[in-house]
Amino acid sequence: MGVLIGLVIGVASLLGGFVAMGGNVEVIWQPFEFLIIGGIALGTFIIANPMSTIKDTGVSIVEAVTGRSPKRKDFLALLGLLYALMRELRSKPRNEVEQHIDTPYDSAIFQNFPSILKDKDLTQYICDYARLIVIGNARSHEIEALMEQEIATVKKHKTKPASAVSTVAEALPALGICAAVLGIVKAMGAIDQSPEILGHYIGAALIGTFIGIFLSYAVLSPLAAKIKLTREKQCQPYIIVKQSMIAFMNGALPQIALEHGRKTIASSERPTIDEVESEAISSAPVGGAMQQAA
Repeated sequence: MGVLIGLVIGVASLLGGFVAMGGNVEVIWQPFEFLIIGGIALGTFIIANPMSTIKDTGVSIVEAVTGRSPKRKDFLALLGLLYALMRELRSKPRNEVEQHIDTPYDSAIFQNFPSILKDKDLTQYICDYARLIVIGNARSHEIEALMEQEIATVKKHKTKPASAVSTVAEALPALGICAAVLGIVKAMGAIDQSPEILGHYIGAALIGTFIGIFLSYAVLSPLAAKIKLTREKQCQPYIIVKQSMIAFMNGALPQIALEHGRKTIASSERPTIDEVESEAISSAPVGGAMQQAA
């Protein structure tokens, strides 16, 4: 919502100021200038990126506009799942715990946290390292290094759309100049026309430069920053899992291990200790028999 509000404020200020100076808004509407700049920008974007990144960019824009990132309730759900899982790891034999991490979608524990199960990558991440803990031969510092490496890979993949949009934003002022040059060429072809017609052609050409600069600095650059911020927030659950599990591997009780994860959350979104106690620990499900797959 903030993206839309900011865009409306920016465009309204632009048009309002232009009209207040006595400008004619119709002069700004040059559809062929938009076509030239937008078409070249789209073409370079497609050239520079694989189809997977192109598709993910569309998804990331929607996420940035709607603010789709983990909230306090999502962190509480994750902490609740980790507590229940670590309690199983601490008190149950290996074969019972393996049932939960081998088939999480049939697990009585995981099914209590549908918001976590919907994120297949995060679910797999949790299960992979829980399995390494069950094996029992790995050292905590080795697992920590492996988790950090995977988090870096996840972050790099998730922020690719931000880099792609930022690259286009950097090119837009130059693309605006390309459109302006074509407009000047057109104006030079009408050099024998009246000053009024010639002025109209030159004004339309200069709009190309304006469009490129405006779209670059007022639309795509802020949007790229918003996409990057949103996607980085989506990586936060991985850090919570890492800190909690490493603390658990180093001998911390599940309740204490959760604190290691909770402290990595930004203070504005971090659940309090009381919230974790009442909503994550006290209400944590007890692992039971596996449910039959549908």
